[in-house]
Amino acid sequence: MPLLPGAEPYRHEGGEIGVLLCHGFTGSPQSLRPWAEYLAEQGLTVSLPLLPGHGTRWENMAVTGWQDWYAEVDRALRELTERCSQVFVAGLSMGGALALRLGARHGDEVAGLILVNPGNKVHGLAAHALPVARHFVRTVKGVADDIAKEGSHEIGYSRVPLHSAHQLRRFFRVVDRELPQVTQPVMVLHSPQDHVVPPADSARVLSRISSRDVTEILLEQSYHVATLDHDAGRIFEESYAFIGRLAPSVGKTPSEGVSSPGEGAEGTASGG
Repeated sequence: MPLLPGAEPYRHEGGEIGVLLCHGFTGSPQSLRPWAEYLAEQGLTVSLPLLPGHGTRWENMAVTGWQDWYAEVDRALRELTERCSQVFVAGLSMGGALALRLGARHGDEVAGLILVNPGNKVHGLAAHALPVARHFVRTVKGVADDIAKEGSHEIGYSRVPLHSAHQLRRFFRVVDRELPQVTQPVMVLHSPQDHVVPPADSARVLSRISSRDVTEILLEQSYHVATLDHDAGRIFEESYAFIGRLAPSVGKTPSEGVSSPGEGAEGTASGG
């Protein structure tokens, strides 16, 4: 099945610090591509995979489950940990939930989490009907393209399979139970005006994680897909500063006291 134009996964081989970016439900790597390219330009190793069932047709998504989506980012994380000395995980919406689960399950292998409008719950009374309704109603209207910036567009499905929405609800419940296991430094950037994920989801995440190093930033000028919206530049810069604070080698050259790959124990990165 051919991919939608622009929905391709992205990978950049940079330095010993890696970043895994996780896109959202019914979306594609396109929503995070500018962020990925920004981090790559700073010299980081970047992985932005395409989740199974995404980036093609909604019919393909309807035959996948949350375990498939999580398995893909788990695989990508393992690849980065073999290649890099430190790995950070970032995500938008459901991608934020995927990032949180990676943090909960992989501990010190994840150096920090960057979450943009992270999802935590499928809202509305209809959510409780999903286990039954999905057998009678195949799809509902899509949730892509919640962007304030004129002319900015997200590549995503126009329809949401109810089977997939049911899977998303199950996944959010799994992640919510595991939030207390998240201990890494966390940065949460969220939009007060979000028509897909309410601010209550970010508040819930912040109240349940066990992290002591927590930064919260409001994205006043953006809607849900803030990575393509007015605050995109701020997200990129704040995330890079967050990574630089926790990974002192970021942005430094060998002449500044950081070994290049192959020069001593800290030059690391197998496969680099």
